[in-house]
Amino acid sequence: MIKITWWPLAAALVMMPGMSLAEEQERKPLTLEAVYGSPSLSGSTPRALKLSPDGRYATLLKPRADDRQRYDLWAIDTTTGEERMLVDSEALGGREISEEEKMRRERMRLAGTRGIVSYDWGPDGKALLVPVDGDLWIAPLDGEPRRFTDTEATELDAQLSETGRYASFVRGGELYVTETATGEERQLTEGASDTISWGSAEFVAQEELDRSRGHWWSPDDQLLAVARVDESGVGVVQRLAIGAEGSALIAQRYPRAGTDNAVVELFVMRPDGSDPVKMDLGEDPDFYLARVNWSADGKTLWVQRLSRDQKRLDLLAFDPATGSASPVLAETAETFVNLPSSGFGQGGEQGLIPLKDGGFLWLSERDGFMHLYRWRDGGLSQITKGEWVISSVAGINEPGNVAYIVGNRETPLERHVYAVSLDGSGEPKRLTERGYWHGGTSDGKGTRLLLQRQSPMQPPQVYLADTEGKRLRWMEENSIGADHPFAPYTHVQRAPEYGMINAADGQVMHWEVLKPEGEGPFPVIFNVYGGPHAQRVARGWVSPADLWWVEQGYAIFSLDNRGSGNRGRAFEEPIHLALGGVEVEDQLAGLAWLKEQPWADGDRIVANGWSYGGYMVLKLLQAAPGDFAGGISGAPVTQWDLYDTAYTERYLGDPRVAPDVYKRADVLGRVDAIKDPLLVVHGMSDDNVIFDNSVRLFAELQQARVPFETAVYPGQAHGFQSTDILVHRALTLQRFLDKVAPTDDARVAEQ
Repeated sequence: MIKITWWPLAAALVMMPGMSLAEEQERKPLTLEAVYGSPSLSGSTPRALKLSPDGRYATLLKPRADDRQRYDLWAIDTTTGEERMLVDSEALGGREISEEEKMRRERMRLAGTRGIVSYDWGPDGKALLVPVDGDLWIAPLDGEPRRFTDTEATELDAQLSETGRYASFVRGGELYVTETATGEERQLTEGASDTISWGSAEFVAQEELDRSRGHWWSPDDQLLAVARVDESGVGVVQRLAIGAEGSALIAQRYPRAGTDNAVVELFVMRPDGSDPVKMDLGEDPDFYLARVNWSADGKTLWVQRLSRDQKRLDLLAFDPATGSASPVLAETAETFVNLPSSGFGQGGEQGLIPLKDGGFLWLSERDGFMHLYRWRDGGLSQITKGEWVISSVAGINEPGNVAYIVGNRETPLERHVYAVSLDGSGEPKRLTERGYWHGGTSDGKGTRLLLQRQSPMQPPQVYLADTEGKRLRWMEENSIGADHPFAPYTHVQRAPEYGMINAADGQVMHWEVLKPEGEGPFPVIFNVYGGPHAQRVARGWVSPADLWWVEQGYAIFSLDNRGSGNRGRAFEEPIHLALGGVEVEDQLAGLAWLKEQPWADGDRIVANGWSYGGYMVLKLLQAAPGDFAGGISGAPVTQWDLYDTAYTERYLGDPRVAPDVYKRADVLGRVDAIKDPLLVVHGMSDDNVIFDNSVRLFAELQQARVPFETAVYPGQAHGFQSTDILVHRALTLQRFLDKVAPTDDARVAEQ
């Protein structure tokens, strides 16, 4: 039987002095059912925020109050504030999505999400293209949605052309184009098979390169750039997807590190498929097609080609009529070149943003930090500089000589929106309020901003702002008022504490801790991720799940080690060819600091992590036996040549060239060093960190006679979604913690 520690919840029911009975009744104990159930305790946290091209409407995907995993499309009039559901996903959908669509959602980190996951505005701002459960719908602002496709197959990568005359999509591996006015449909490509596809991004592009598109419309709709993907050389992973009602053997094309990638070619053709021209991407096919953009006049196709070792990124300018290319510029590094994340920009893919003067904006780390540059008349000039990074571009107003960027100029713990001059003059002007973590986008002309913000005590909010950052209207205020889902639980809310320690090379590392009431000493959940690009310590909304653990009596500690994102190249590069090295060293420095704190019980600290964090837990237990009371390793990578090419080789190189680097980084081969209690958790249908990673770990632990516990979940992928499954996982972790690092009250209850 699973023992549940109820003491903090019962304590919450004690009447507080001066509190009325009505106020007392409004207070509820925070339960796991509330944390993981519907509605979300974080309130309405919308996704896919967009402004219509004319700025008249803000659109967003909002979860249902009775089903936090199902999203509908809503539109808000930015002038009147009138809000209405534009597309009811439940009314239009309902059928089972295809395996291919499930995998795409996994790539988007939306596994388990139902309803609408994406949409595309028409350029006239009067209608939107909305995929719902495999079919496409046109949703006008002044009428009912109409079905655009009605087939058994799933339509993927749906887009509206730049003028709105056409809609394009991929079905059965072939690219189709339909005239939006008449519904006349054409198949543009042929030859698709189990290994050949047209118009879609390949696995590593979606998973690791932040490129979700496989075809791109020119601004005048006269041409389409289309990727052809050949996966015949990619190895097949026989993935056993073990579900509650049976198992399925899925043959998945998965490019493991050191093996062949898909071969990607690029063609330009007309909207009817005629006159295809192959772009000359070079003689060596072993590269990554990183980004594709049309120039503002549609006469040039810009392509970013990333070398297999990811130490060189070439920007090429193609003549679409001939397929010939001219080099424009190159980014190089002795370690790896980071691609900018996606966001504003053509196709949602950043790095290059075309300008009407024939040039473009360019994001680069060439001075050590991700900054904004402008290419014009064959020259590149730097617009922003300093020891801070830009995470995305929210929009541009080219006639007004201004770009709106998102970055962390004040502190890595916050993210803000700034206005900068396109000519590089003056300092960036911050448009958002300190103390929050912000994001943003703009309308097509950069005349209005749609901003999102959150803080430790405030769940995500969305508001419309002018170009000075002044709030014009709330789009989703989401304040914790009497009717907010979190309102009954505000008595458990608390703000984290933040601080800094130094790494061995003197660089500053930020930590965050969330503590229960009282002086302690408390048992500590030592949360760790540690992998590249990620950032865990920030002034964002505190998860209700974390508050539940604090209510149980645990402090929660996190540290962003070297190798983490948003700090510049010098902070990230120490992990190159050394995964499982400096990150472990830095986390152990955090552990040493933690054990010196009077509020922390050094004998009751448990390492906990998921994915890369699960890998880190195993490396920490190997590196410091006896220093932790135990470890909880979720969905861990245990052998790096089981993971994909683009991610793994970026940091460890090619295993065919440097096998010793992989041997040092792997968990397997040294499992006998693990002396502390261990719980391993994994989804048995994980197609990202495949379940084989844990199976091999289990086998080695058993062979080495190392005791461990495990919790494996049939049918679950890399991210768990079901309320029941999430509650079960939390209770499983609690049972483990009650044994290895119990709270004081749990000790009393056990006695």
